Amino acid sequence: MQGRLSAWLVKHGLVHRSLGFDYQGIETLQIKPEDWHSVAVILYVYGYNYLRSQCAYDVAPGGLLASVYHLTRIEYGRSTGRGVWKSANFQERESYDMLGIFYDNHPRLDRWPLRKDYIAPNFL
Repeated sequence: MQGRLSAWLVKHGLVHRSLGFDYQGIETLQIKPEDWHSVAVILYVYGYNYLRSQCAYDVAPGGLLASVYHLTRIEYGRSTGRGVWKSANFQERESYDMLGIFYDNHPRLDRWPLRKDYIAPNFL
């Protein structure tokens, strides 16, 4: 079932796949990694100016990895973001660290010090 956002994207020739609605009635879309930046910019301009959260998960063992962006519209203020939403910086970095998802043009895809293979410096 196609929602308003999916219909708007189709009208503007943006490639995506509608996944219907979640249990709260929120429209969900699937976008190919190579199309994500263009769609993200257009969604931002369309009014989705706040990134509530970004997360990632393993779809199937040895299979696809998914990066999920929870976007919303807010009336007052703007969420500046990395690329489009600066608040995605930390969250994408965490997804990279946990699942190895690489984000093009990310300013600092570093590993976090909580990894088991991290050697803590001797500060004494």
